Amino acid sequence: MSVLDVHDLRVSYQTRTGRREVVHGVDVSVGEGEVVALVGESGSGKSTTAHALIGLLPEGGRVDGGSIGLGGVDITGWSPQRLRSVRGAQVGLVPQDPVSSLDPVRPIGVQVGEILRVHGVRDATARRGRVLELLERVGLDDPALRSRQYPHELSGGMRQRVLIATAIALRPRLIIADEPTSALDATVQRRILDLIDDLRREEGTSVLLVTHDLGVAADRAQRLVVLNQGIVVEQGPSAGILSSPSDPYTRQLLADAPALATEDFRRPEPPLFIRDAAAAAAENPHAIVAEGLVKEFGVRGRTAFRAVDDVSFHVRRGTTHALVGESGSGKTTTARLVTRFLQPDAGRIELADDTGRLADIAGLRGEALRQLRRRIQLVYQNPFSSLDPRQSVAQIVAEPLHNFREGTRGERSARAAELIDRVKLPADVLQRSPRELSGGQRQRVAIARALAIRPEVVVLDEAVSALDVTVQARILELLESLQQELGLTYLFISHDLAVVRRISHTVSVMRRGRVVETGSTEDLFSAPTHEYTRELLAAVPGRSEVAA
Repeated sequence: MSVLDVHDLRVSYQTRTGRREVVHGVDVSVGEGEVVALVGESGSGKSTTAHALIGLLPEGGRVDGGSIGLGGVDITGWSPQRLRSVRGAQVGLVPQDPVSSLDPVRPIGVQVGEILRVHGVRDATARRGRVLELLERVGLDDPALRSRQYPHELSGGMRQRVLIATAIALRPRLIIADEPTSALDATVQRRILDLIDDLRREEGTSVLLVTHDLGVAADRAQRLVVLNQGIVVEQGPSAGILSSPSDPYTRQLLADAPALATEDFRRPEPPLFIRDAAAAAAENPHAIVAEGLVKEFGVRGRTAFRAVDDVSFHVRRGTTHALVGESGSGKTTTARLVTRFLQPDAGRIELADDTGRLADIAGLRGEALRQLRRRIQLVYQNPFSSLDPRQSVAQIVAEPLHNFREGTRGERSARAAELIDRVKLPADVLQRSPRELSGGQRQRVAIARALAIRPEVVVLDEAVSALDVTVQARILELLESLQQELGLTYLFISHDLAVVRRISHTVSVMRRGRVVETGSTEDLFSAPTHEYTRELLAAVPGRSEVAA
């Protein structure tokens, strides 16, 4: 018997112009102990489908048709009060964002214990014992300490484990895991997914896994349900869909998933993009040379924390060098040192000047530091927070030209239009604000702005990590074409080795502020020498056989 049976589910939202249907007749079932993945991009309807099953649609959302069967019981049309008796007891939800899902002012133990209290466990001692048991079960060290801590005192992976502990507290038959690892590093992601797999095997729990990551779905699910614009375009056994997808949308998702890519590594372009100084460039082919970089941060009452510890790497002109590592490895701090948004405590940073000669930028101050922005630009992870919502796209892209007093107003407008065209956006976005654009469009605007003053080096700090795989693939293609056209040098910061494999020529792997391995991308992926690199590679989703 199926744990979950959904037939012809239809969901709509209230809009300013009336109700708009966003889920169109979805069918999905989950058997005993089975993992089924709902797969699709943002806006495909997968999270709306999952939340509709347990009455957690946001305001304005409504189930308009279809049936929802849970363990043989039709719960379609149940009141919110009746559905509350189902949530937790029969269906556990692991949401995507532990930061917004956990109360910042209550200890972890109180929050996990709340679901036990709501479902009738009145004895405080019994609740506390069960909470400690759950925290230990999900792999948190020192459960007694963790239960007294607040969410901000835990890492992202720890917070996600807390949400899993809450979801399994009442031993439900079904867990709905809504993008449970999308914000986590690959190694942490693997541990969380391993934990969910262990619970499934030991407790017989079924799992509905909601994800945009086909690599994760390939690893963990027996069956796939592919959604596109609220319609199921394909479903069936994972192995069959992955080996021979029948729908063009599924084929595109597979082609764009970096973890499932089969193409060769990038081959370095001719190492020199010679401009005006062929002799100087031939003498030194590097655009960036970092030697012995050190950066410490003071911590009140403690020894200073060394975030970057003796980091060195070289980047050849016109190529892409990746800095890879988990959160806390020091890669973003290193990027901010190279762009001189931070001052290094020790070490040397050399950047090629207009003549092709390297010059030390570590000690630049004042106007010299401001002029450095002409040569090196930074593209951030989150384009929404880095783009001024009060400005139009035209103003945002032209802003660096205005800051450096380049050109007339008309010339700056023309340059902005040229750049918007170059990053393959329609001209009408120039008059729109960032909030009117999708995530992928906003990132293209951020790239256009970075190129406005014609830098030689662009530093990309997790610039594609927040994007769906298809949008991500288009941004990577854009970066590659811009590099070939303009001779750009990229320093690419990422925790995603599958993306790094696709975009970079050389890689430095960072751990705890130090470079543990460096070399060509092909050598590093084919024959890693450091244990930590091998651990990172093993954690890349989509490389193991489909879950049994």
